[in-house]
Order: sequence, then structure tokens, then C-alpha cells
Amino acid sequence: MLLANLSLTARRSVSHRLAVIFFALIVSVPIAWALFAVAGQALDSAALHALWQQPQARSALALSVWTALVSGVLAWLTAARLLAIGFVHQTLMRWMQHLPALLATPHAAMAIALVLWLSPSGWLLRLVSPTLTGFQSPPDWSTTQDPWGLGLILALWLKEVPFLLWIGATQLRRDDIRRRWQSEYGLAQTLGYPPSAAFARVVWPQLALTLRWPLLAVVAYGLGVVDMALILGPTTPPTFAVLSWQWLGDANVAQQAMGAVAAGVLTGCVALMAALIMYGRATRWLLLVRGTMAVVQWPPLTTPVSLATSAHGVPPRWTVRAKRYAHSYGLWAALLVAYLLSWFALAVGSVSGLWPFPHVWPAQWTMGAWQQVGRSTATLWNTFALALASATCCMAWCMAWLELAPRAWHAALRPWLLLPMVLPAIVWVIGLYSVALFVRLEGQWLGLIGAHAVMVLPYVLLALEPAYQSVDARQGAVAASLGRSRWAYLFAVKWPQLMPALMAAWAIGFAVSVAQYLPTLYVGAGRFDTVTTEAVTLAANGQRTFMSAYAALQMLLPIAIFWLASVMGRPRQFARSAS
Repeated sequence: MLLANLSLTARRSVSHRLAVIFFALIVSVPIAWALFAVAGQALDSAALHALWQQPQARSALALSVWTALVSGVLAWLTAARLLAIGFVHQTLMRWMQHLPALLATPHAAMAIALVLWLSPSGWLLRLVSPTLTGFQSPPDWSTTQDPWGLGLILALWLKEVPFLLWIGATQLRRDDIRRRWQSEYGLAQTLGYPPSAAFARVVWPQLALTLRWPLLAVVAYGLGVVDMALILGPTTPPTFAVLSWQWLGDANVAQQAMGAVAAGVLTGCVALMAALIMYGRATRWLLLVRGTMAVVQWPPLTTPVSLATSAHGVPPRWTVRAKRYAHSYGLWAALLVAYLLSWFALAVGSVSGLWPFPHVWPAQWTMGAWQQVGRSTATLWNTFALALASATCCMAWCMAWLELAPRAWHAALRPWLLLPMVLPAIVWVIGLYSVALFVRLEGQWLGLIGAHAVMVLPYVLLALEPAYQSVDARQGAVAASLGRSRWAYLFAVKWPQLMPALMAAWAIGFAVSVAQYLPTLYVGAGRFDTVTTEAVTLAANGQRTFMSAYAALQMLLPIAIFWLASVMGRPRQFARSAS
């Protein structure tokens, strides 16, 4: 009997390890193949020499590094301040209810909304013309595609703050980490530190180190972004990623080789950023921790003393509350207002007809753009089906991986699995397109779903990982001692507890897939139109009404999925249905 039990245990161990290896190969093989294909094209010495002979190359690279670093630093500091406010005032969980709507706003939709506000004929100038400016026609200003990339920096800043907030909030929602950090935070206050200083010295150094990968993803996205740069970025020269994209689309083989080498240069820039953020101890401490402490601590997160006092010398309650709100929640309110104004601009722009300058409101209203959107059933179906398939596949893989993989294996392979999130999208486009050509999946549904899944997987894993790590492993032992199988424990205990996190990760995957532009364009070989490709194309052509309608639809689809995920993620409902 003992030998039989040992053999059964050995067989289970072998099957367990084989399953883990199988799931690792499902993801590792496409990633390694794509990177190998990129390396084969990027190590062309003749193309590298030709690249540096290009008069725009160095200026474009400097512009890409500038926009990525400035937007990344601004997003990092803003997220650090908001996390400090939410932790100290215990409002972070309430803010999390609004974050899905911000996360669901795609990058291209945000860029189009800023064009509607900031362009020379945009809403911002219409509000003050001709009363304050005297303009009767749009001025010849570079407000959206300015040579310094300020419009692109603003769009990246607004879009990356909710992502960093979401990842930071998922860490703070873990019961074990939250209890430990709250006790350490309380101990620091008993030692005489004010709330902001206690958070900055005790909680933030630990939280910042868990946000290194998201920060690297933010900087890498800013370096390699194409769709936002086409809409908001400068044009003379464009960003380095746009130059690479233009060269790759050229019919000349030498130009294509130069585009591949440019993608390799962007990869080198990301590798340098990764070395500084992930592995440079002194730099990491200065940039991630010490450099942010001043922002976290100032202004102090305490109730300010009002100058307006009552007859007894005590500040009126309403004055204290108003000052406390403005003092602590003004930054969060400003972020929400920026998104609300963006959504409002897309809504009005999508139904505007004739709109002469400087009229604040359109002279004519029309539903023509939405009627065309309604007739684009193929575009809607492609967008929804691709996002649904890639998000579902990635969530199923992440659940299987986190259930089966030993922690040592997961820790070793985690950087590899997160690579698609931190390398420029143009790099993956080259690699995945080469793989699709080799296996004859170029322009096919299966190849396009695989390309989207590679880009979606790291975001789903990053969103789901903290929730899985917070589950108490002793619950499984208790279920086993009661004679229940592992499947019974998963369906009746563990997965109902994780249902909010599972549905949130699935919704994030859906939103990331909807926002994909380059993989859809290249791996799909132009055969599959999506809402994102249509919005970017219309924005490049300057068709205000139609680009606003497609950008609004690009935003509404993820918002609807986030709402559905919040409904499906109620653990009590799932538990009742499981029982």
C-alpha cells in the first residue's frame, strides 16, 4: 500500500510538472521566436550605418526619450501622491470604483479628445475667442503636434496615472500586506511622524519597489507608442517609433531594414531603462524612493487650520471640510475632471455637423457618424471578437499558471512573461509578423488572436498575481482534511473569493486588446478593421465627427465590459450559483 501511494504521488508530481512545462511553452515559444526574428533583422550593420546617416534619426530618438521620460516621471509622481492620499485618508478603495472607467479609455481616444480641446480650432480657444483673443479664424499655432511633444506628454501622463494607481491599489488590497503596512504606519505615527511622513518613510519604499515593472512598462510604452504619436506627436521630425513604423511600411527593402534596426535601437533604450530601474540599486533608490518622498510628504496630508474662525476662535466646520477636500482630494478631482472633459468632447464631436470658428457650439447637429458606425458591423465584430478571445485565453492561461507553477518557477519566468509589456510595440510587430508569415497565419484570425494574446497576457498576469498571492494556502489543507477534492475547493472556496480580481483582470485584458493598433495592422495584413484602426486613420485625415464617433465607441466597449465584470465579480452571487 505504501509503495502504491508513493507511486501515485510520483505520478501526480510528474504530471504536475509536465503541465507546468506545457503552459510555460505555450507562451515562451512565441515570445522567443518573435525576439529571435527581431534580432535577426535588427543586427544589420549596413542598415545601422544608413540609419545614423538619416538627418532626422537622432532628433527623433531624442524626442522619443524626452517624451517617454517626462511623461513617465509625471505619472509616477502623480500616482505616488494619489496613493499617499488614498492610504492616509482611507479612500483608496472608494476611488477604485472610478478607476475602471479611466482605465477603459484607450490611448488613441484620449489623444483624439485632446485634439478636440487643444487644436487651433479646438474648444479651449473657442471659449475665449474672440472676446479675449480677438481671433475670428483659427490661428496658425502648433498646439497639438508641437515640436516639443508637449501634447503627447500630456496625453501619456493622463493615461498612465490610472494604470499605476490600479497596480498600486491591487497591492494595497492584499489583506496580509495591508495589515502589515497599516501596523507599521501606525507605529511610525506613535513615534511622532505626521501622516504624510509616516507613509513616505514606511509604506512608500516598500510599495515603490513593487511598482518597478509597471513604471518600466509606462516608460517603454512612451518610447514605442505609434498611434498616439500619429495623432498628437510632432511631425518634423516625428518620434523615433513613428519613423520606424514609416520605414517598415516602405516598399524599399533597404528602408524596411532601417526600420527594423530602429526598432532594435528602441529596444536598447528600454534595456538601459530596465538596468537603471530594476537592477541599479543606487539609482533605483534615488529615483523610485528618495526622489518621490518629497512629493508624497508635501503638502502635508493633514487637516489644515482655517484662517476664517467663528466668534469662539474655532474654524467653522464647513470651512475646515472645504479646505480639507481641496487640500487632499484636489489632485484626484483634477484627474477626474480631465477625463470627464475628454469624454464630453468626444460625445459632442461625434454628433457635430457644421461648426464654424469661433462658435462654442456646433451650428448643426447630425447622427451621420453614428449611423455609419452602426453600419460597420464587421468592424464592431472584429473588435469585440478579438478582445473577447484574447482576454479569455489569457485569463485561462494565467489561472492555470498561477495554480500549477511553483513559486520558484514563477519568480524565475516572471520577467520573461512580462516582456511584451515593457518592450516597444514596434518590436513585437516585427517579430510576430515574421512568425505569422512562417506558420502561414498572416492575415488569419488565429494569427491575429495570438498576436493580441501576446500583448494582453502581461497585463492580465500583473492584475491577477497579487490576488492569487493573498489567498491563504491553509484553506486548501482544511478542504482536503474534510475530504473535498481540489476541484471542489477551487469552485466552492478559492475562485469565488477571487472572482472580483478574475473579472477585473479579464476586463483589463479586453481593454488592452481593444487598444491594439500595430499588431492588428501588421499581423492582420490590413484585412481586419477594428475600432482602433478606424479611429487612428480618421484622426490622421482630420475627419472630426467620424474620428470622435469611433473614439467614443472605442471607449464605450471597454467601459461596458468593466461594468459587466463588476456585476459578474460579486462573490456572493457566484457562491450561490456554485452551490
